[in-house]
Amino acid sequence: MTIRVTFRADNHLPPVIQSPSPREAAKFIAPVTELVGIGRVRKNSPLPLESEKERVAKILDELESYIGLVTVKRLIRELQAYVEIQKRRVVEKLIAEPLVLHMIFRGNPGTGKTTVARIVGRLLKEMGVLQKGHVIECERADLVGEYIGHTAQKTREQLKKALGGVLFIDEAYSLARGGEKDFGKEAIDALVKSMEDNKDNLVLILAGYSDEMEWFLQTNPGLRSRFPIHIDFPDYTLDELIAIGNSMFKSRQYELTLGGTEALRIHLRSLLNTHPHAGNARLVRNLVEKTVRKQAVRLYKKPSSSREELIQILPADITLEDL
Repeated sequence: MTIRVTFRADNHLPPVIQSPSPREAAKFIAPVTELVGIGRVRKNSPLPLESEKERVAKILDELESYIGLVTVKRLIRELQAYVEIQKRRVVEKLIAEPLVLHMIFRGNPGTGKTTVARIVGRLLKEMGVLQKGHVIECERADLVGEYIGHTAQKTREQLKKALGGVLFIDEAYSLARGGEKDFGKEAIDALVKSMEDNKDNLVLILAGYSDEMEWFLQTNPGLRSRFPIHIDFPDYTLDELIAIGNSMFKSRQYELTLGGTEALRIHLRSLLNTHPHAGNARLVRNLVEKTVRKQAVRLYKKPSSSREELIQILPADITLEDL
């Protein structure tokens, strides 16, 4: 606050001291609160409930835009409805089921497990269950150390990063492959302890091949009850793989000719018959990227190219060689 001192012309009179009137205190608008972890309250959330609904709907629409994953989409919508109803029951002072949202994702690589994990994190954040909703992805090497005590330290570091969000462990079954003396068991114990200590601020997702994940749960009987949500990710069908391929080409501003579409179908059918894990989007992405390079080599041999030529993918551009 500034104080102004004015000296008068007559030195016999004391100076005039002026201080400004205190300003009117700024009005404070209390933030809207929202439920966190069901039964707790998060402060400083100025967005109204209607905005939350819009954000949740946007995330679910994004999930629906993905090709395939019909069963997965249904289960995620069930999860969203379940969380919402528990929140409503809390508001009405009714008994609410405890939200144990740890999950098992089973399926081959490239079937959408990591993508869906990220959507789950964002969804739970917007619904007020998680504070951040981010996803920390890790595997055995990120959790298991090389000497006694090292594993617990590494695991705690990953858990600390994931607090407020999702810890996604790919090929989780590898934590149990070394037997009783393996340090992987130490990582499992640290994970179980953190699940209890941070049950309102952490979701753990274990992912891997279906058979291996079933074996993992059988070798650790106490784990199955701690992961009540099991989601199976089936391999994509031939038509779904073709649709994924078309979508990837389109996003890169390429377009298959009629002959190119048929060539893609023939090659993908061949892959499904010969490759054990061909029914996944990762392999299609590799095929798309290789096709784009082949088209570039074909066009590079010409002195110039039209816009149409730069966009079109011909049958000769699509090959399984070195895939």
